[in-house]
Amino acid sequence: MKIVNFSESNSILNQYVSEIRNIHVQNDRLRFRRNIERIGEIMAYEMSKTFHYSVKDIETPLGIAKESTPDNNVVLSTILRAGLPFHQGFLNYFDNAENAFVSAYRKYKDTLKFDIHVEYLASPRISGKTLVITDPMLATGGSMELSYQAMLTKGKPAEIHVAAIIASQQAVDYIASKLPEDITTIWCAAIDPEINSHSYIVPGLGDAGDLAYGEKE
Repeated sequence: MKIVNFSESNSILNQYVSEIRNIHVQNDRLRFRRNIERIGEIMAYEMSKTFHYSVKDIETPLGIAKESTPDNNVVLSTILRAGLPFHQGFLNYFDNAENAFVSAYRKYKDTLKFDIHVEYLASPRISGKTLVITDPMLATGGSMELSYQAMLTKGKPAEIHVAAIIASQQAVDYIASKLPEDITTIWCAAIDPEINSHSYIVPGLGDAGDLAYGEKE
């Protein structure tokens, strides 16, 4: 399984990650959402380099131009709600993609123990298509695995791309053990070393959903 960690190389993406982590910047919700969107755009561009391409004849006012364009049928799947601006970043580039939305959340038994529940799925068929599952924070990998399992009710994809902004090393290892090795690539803007007792990524950035859309009761 291929794992791409963007923080291992220098690019403008690192600037946007630094701002969404920064407690002096991240409380500007508009800027926070836009930075997440921009990270999605950069990831989509890099991901597009792995797609399948063929040369097409494009009619111009003066003749025929030959252009190599992607052939992948993309389904862009997002875990609600923090994933929405991240999703939009991908959709800005994969503008012909079909879209899927999954509701996955933690249901706490006490302050430390929780189960993950999936309650809602709206998705097209994914058989033979390129499935891109996005979630800005990959803490334990549980939500991502259950979302993937829910998507399988719509068919079997030809290839899978898991995209996260910040992931824990534990979650990356977990997903690598649960999704098909031969067709899956994991894309992360940064991989942090651990999660704490509340299963939040450390150093992470806090609760991405609350920072993007306000605190929930």
